[in-house]
Order: sequence, then structure tokens, then C-alpha cells
Amino acid sequence: MPGKVALQTLGCKLNFSETSTIGNQFRNSGYEIVDFSENADVYVFNTCSVTENAEKECRQLVRRALRKNPNAFVVVTGCYAQLRPDEIARIEGVDAVLGSKEKLKLFSLIENFEKRNLACIFVSPTQDLNEFGKAHSSDADTRTRAYFKIQDGCDYKCSFCTIPLARGRSRSMNPADLISEFKSLVNSGYKEIILTGVNVGDYGNSFKINMYDVLVKMIEVPGDFRIRISSIEPNLLTDEIINLTLQNEKMCKHFHIPLQSGSSKILKLMQRRYNAKDYSNLIYKIKERIPDAGIGVDVIVGFPGESNKDFLDTHDFLMNLPISYLHVFTYSERPYTKAIDMENTVDVFERKKRNNILRLLSEKKKLLFYQSMIGKKLRVLFESGNDDNTIKGFSSNYIRVNNKFDPLLCNEFTDIEIHSVSPEGLAEGKIKGIQKSIELIAS
Repeated sequence: MPGKVALQTLGCKLNFSETSTIGNQFRNSGYEIVDFSENADVYVFNTCSVTENAEKECRQLVRRALRKNPNAFVVVTGCYAQLRPDEIARIEGVDAVLGSKEKLKLFSLIENFEKRNLACIFVSPTQDLNEFGKAHSSDADTRTRAYFKIQDGCDYKCSFCTIPLARGRSRSMNPADLISEFKSLVNSGYKEIILTGVNVGDYGNSFKINMYDVLVKMIEVPGDFRIRISSIEPNLLTDEIINLTLQNEKMCKHFHIPLQSGSSKILKLMQRRYNAKDYSNLIYKIKERIPDAGIGVDVIVGFPGESNKDFLDTHDFLMNLPISYLHVFTYSERPYTKAIDMENTVDVFERKKRNNILRLLSEKKKLLFYQSMIGKKLRVLFESGNDDNTIKGFSSNYIRVNNKFDPLLCNEFTDIEIHSVSPEGLAEGKIKGIQKSIELIAS
């Protein structure tokens, strides 16, 4: 008899997309989807292996779930499961471990969800991940925003990263299937579609089509929607994509572009495909063509060999760039990577200190970006939530907006003129000619 299932996602937006598909499979099988904080009969954890903290959090969450219901069936899948299934199977209370290829075949692999004494492991070797399955959408905000997986795997060899080992080679969804599913999302009422993948910008490498080509096909689809690229490597963000974003309102004026370090020396050790100057030139090119573009940056602190000077170079590099916010990661040693054997490791306390410094810089950058919007009109897509009698949404350039709940705003594009921004993130603006209080929230 189907019961309740709780789903927990760790890691990237691609994982959120896949978790949603797993959730739909449970829902179609008669299960009720409940929040992780509730008591459930089945708990599913879709994991990440990018940092040690993500793996530690997975172990803690499994134990927390079992404290709520010791008889619950526990499934662990995702990159952590792909790389170290035996380690996960040894966690007391885990019943099934599914690799990257198996995560979407859960119901064909598990006959029943009855508690077991030993965990069953279903993990194919990474080299068997040859097929790119169907794309997966997510009810991210109740049919407002959807995560759309169009690519998986990665052919890059960054010295700190385990994702190619966990996800396999780069592969893309068939272009015809992509457009068909994209149309289905638009027809289902989604107004913002977020393109996800391990290396989205590498889309189409086996189909003689590239990311720009498929973006052109997507924006030609009739409907009132916009497209957001979740993240794109700097060497894959082409002039064609930038110009398309400038010229077409269906493209969000927002790019999330991984940097990892502002030191060319460290970038070389990381085996990245650009240097600091290349990255800087790209950012200034974007801002010259799209002055109001929101630009997010990934950066890693404490990589082996990162001297105090290297870190200061990164800090100053980022401080002087016209970017909007940072996602700061503390380097952690990952098995099976080149970096784990590198010399001149950075003290863990120093890594955390550098992380805090860049997080403070990110807050300043975000506030300055918000303030630069004063007097300008933003087109905001409000979600359908009603938490604390408020409604939230994103602008095209990725400013988070919070407003007093109004059902007429749900899943609608609304023009808002920003009048002021306080250090706490409060602003005054006009929605459809009516003065309302708007709160800009750091996302």
C-alpha cells in the first residue's frame, strides 16, 4: 500500500531536476509527497560529491530521517552514491544505493519498499553511462519555473572535480526531443525554464548543433516565457549567445559563469580552460553590451598552492569586476582527483577565513547591484507561494523580489519600477501604477 515519501536534494540544479522526476514517479505510483521534516515511509536522498561537506550532510540527513521513522526505507542516489556506493551502504539504516544510471529506474529495480538488514547496491560503472535519457522538468515553484535537463556529463579534466567520474562523458539530449519537451513545458504553463546540465554550454557536441543553435529554436516557440541558463563555462559563452540575450526578451539577462580563481597560476593548476585576463575580458564584454545584466560567479578558496598573494589577487580581481554576486566554495580534498596529491596545501582554518572574506565581498557586490537598479523598471515573474502573506519572484537579471501577496500576480510577468533599496534589502516601487512595498532579497 503506497504511503508517504520525502525527497531531499543536495548539490546542483541538475540534481533538483532529477529529484523532481523521481518524485513524479512516486506520485504516479500513488505515494504522497511530503516535506523532509515530516514522518515518511520512504526517504530518497539525491546526493552531491563536490565537497566533503555535501557528503557529511548526506550522512547526517539519513540519520535524522531514521530518528523520525526507524522503519523508513532509505534510498541514496546521485554522485556520492556513484563514486562510493560501498561507503554509503555501510551507513546504518540505508536500504538501497542507486548510481547515476539507475536513479531514474528506481521502481524497476526495487520490488518493494520494506526495511532490509543489508543495503542493495545498484551502480553501473561510469563508462556505461552512454545514453542521455529523457529531459526532466521540475515543479520548482508550482508551475512557474521549471528546471529542464538538456545535457549531462563532462569531458573537462579540472584537477579538483569528481563530477566527470560520477556523471560520465558529456552527452546531450536529442535536439528534436528537446524542442518537443520544451514546447510541452511552455504549454503546461511554465513561464521561466531553467536549462540545466553538468556542462550546459557543451550542449550538442554529438549532434552537429551547439548551444546557440538550440537557444534560437527555443525562443521561436510561441508563448509568454523566458529562458534562464543555469550556469555556463566562460570559454563556452559565445558572442552569439550574448548578442541573442541582448536582442531577445525571452532570454534572461543573467549569466552564472564559474571562475574558481582570480589567479592565473591557480587556474592553470586547476586545469581550467582560460586565464584571469580571458575571464575579465568576457565580463566587461557582457556589461558593455548588456549593462543591467546580472552576473554570478563561482569561486574556490584554499586550493593547493594558493598563497596569501594568490588569494589577495583573487579578492582584488573580483572586487574590481562588475559582477553581481558570488558563490564561494571552500576547497576540500576529493578522492580520485589530481589535486589531492598536490603540494602546499592550505590550512583548513585559513581556507574558512578566506571563504568568509569573499562572502562579505559578495554581500557588498549584491547590494551595489541592487542599488544600480534604482529608477529602472524590472520585469518580475512572481511565484505562486503565499508564505507569511508574501509573494516572491525573480527579475530577468536575477534580483529576488518579495511583495505583499496578491493572487493576480501569481505566475505573471509584472513591470516594477524600483525607487529605493535599503541595506536590509527594502525598496519602494510601482506595480501596474499602484504604489507598493517591494523587498529585494539576496538569493
